[in-house]
Amino acid sequence: MAAKFTLVIHAGCEGIIPKHYSAEAEHEHLEYLRKSLAAGRRVLEGGGHGLDAVCAAVQVLEDCPLFNAGRGSVFTHEGTIEMDASVMSGKDLAAGAVAGVTGIRNPVQAAALVLTKSPHVLLMGTGAERFARIHGLERADPEYFETSRRREEYLAVRKQAGERFGTVGAVCLDMAGNLAAASSTGGIPCKQHGRVGDSPVIGAGIYADNAACAVSCTGEGEFFLRRAASKRIAALVEFGGFSLKAAASAVLENIRTLGGKGGIIAVDNAGRSAVIFTTRGMFRGLVREGEAERVAMFGPPGAWQ
Repeated sequence: MAAKFTLVIHAGCEGIIPKHYSAEAEHEHLEYLRKSLAAGRRVLEGGGHGLDAVCAAVQVLEDCPLFNAGRGSVFTHEGTIEMDASVMSGKDLAAGAVAGVTGIRNPVQAAALVLTKSPHVLLMGTGAERFARIHGLERADPEYFETSRRREEYLAVRKQAGERFGTVGAVCLDMAGNLAAASSTGGIPCKQHGRVGDSPVIGAGIYADNAACAVSCTGEGEFFLRRAASKRIAALVEFGGFSLKAAASAVLENIRTLGGKGGIIAVDNAGRSAVIFTTRGMFRGLVREGEAERVAMFGPPGAWQ
């Protein structure tokens, strides 16, 4: 019997190795994952729309300075902050996204506004910021985003020292049987001004279709763009007869053969989930109706199906 609802989140799959985290740091990261699950779960338990649930879950991660989205976003090569976000509803394939925005406290809310308040799918840069301002979205000064941790990483050019793939995202099946997905990111450290990865691109970083599944990706965005990763997973499920796990695994393996790394979370229209990654860890969490939440950051994905 399918679960009444299923919610899965991720907060990136950068070089997550136990020796790099104290017990206190591990606890802090996992607590934020639990808070994110709790925010989405409240929406779903109340019979809310899956789109609202994934936005609520992602907003918690954007407000946390530990993850590469919203307040914790990494710096560009020029020392600025440029953020991307997207949302999609599986019920009607409605989607909204923003790219290269600055000063918007919660980019996922801006993406949701594009979906609900405009005829467009993707707005970028100053146009997206003006649109968000017109609709009263909360802004923040540059100092809000410039955390000491990210400033130190930027000054040390630590992008050359290991894996740093820091997107956050959420996928869910709500109690009405509708799928939804969301994603938000600050991009890659020291990226070129104007660089846009897969996160705000529908069919690459996220996808949701009630006929198949909801997907959110994290990793080296250029490879996910080239593979049209999230849409390909949905197509394999809907038309190829693949299970959700098999479809996600096949696409991620293809990305690996191209030279890329990353991770994928997904939920299908029966509430089955897939959580896979090719890196050494991924911040991740899952909750279903009537079950306790599960969160993790190290090691293999485990049996989160």
